[in-house]
Amino acid sequence: MVIPEKSTPTTTFTHFLAPSMIETLELLQEEGFIETVQGMGSQVSRQAHFDFPVSQLTSYQEIVKASVLHSETNVIRLEKISIDEKGAKKTGFPLHRLVWKVTRQRVVDGVSSVLDIDYLDRELIPGLTKEIAQHSIYQYIEEDLKLQIGYAKKEILISPIDNRDKILLDLGKDKHVVTVRSQVHLADGRQFQFTESRHKLDKFHFVDYAERRK
Repeated sequence: MVIPEKSTPTTTFTHFLAPSMIETLELLQEEGFIETVQGMGSQVSRQAHFDFPVSQLTSYQEIVKASVLHSETNVIRLEKISIDEKGAKKTGFPLHRLVWKVTRQRVVDGVSSVLDIDYLDRELIPGLTKEIAQHSIYQYIEEDLKLQIGYAKKEILISPIDNRDKILLDLGKDKHVVTVRSQVHLADGRQFQFTESRHKLDKFHFVDYAERRK
């Protein structure tokens, strides 16, 4: 895979919302994931472990199954909270909405690689337990609650690591993580979930499919 040089005209991708493409390339180069070759642009220097589809609504368990990887999920915390003003701005839920907050650690091939923080509307998603969160929340929503998941708005950026990342992720010398924030809606338009997934840079390959339109 070759990424154009900074001076090369390129398409703007709405799914990739880092502060700027140039800053993102510089961060990835700093972490050693791409290397710049004069006249050839930036090239990926390390292969990721499996594809993470950006434009599809795919559960983590579905991705793991398709990638044939060994993965374990640790539910760090399941709590009931009320959305405050800061949370409303972050999640898209209205002020004082009662939600579940679920923190899960994903261990891939023995390496703590993903930290998922989910907020789920308690009225729409009742009866959530640690056992459900450890297995598959989406399976519970679709098969037990008989709800149809519709669409999501996603934001992808490169974020500096924080203290929570240092504790729950095997970061090594990494100074940044890939952060995916999603507002997820049912087919009828009601938002039921906000998720922030924080990924080790070297574990995931984010993919999308673009169609040319005139």
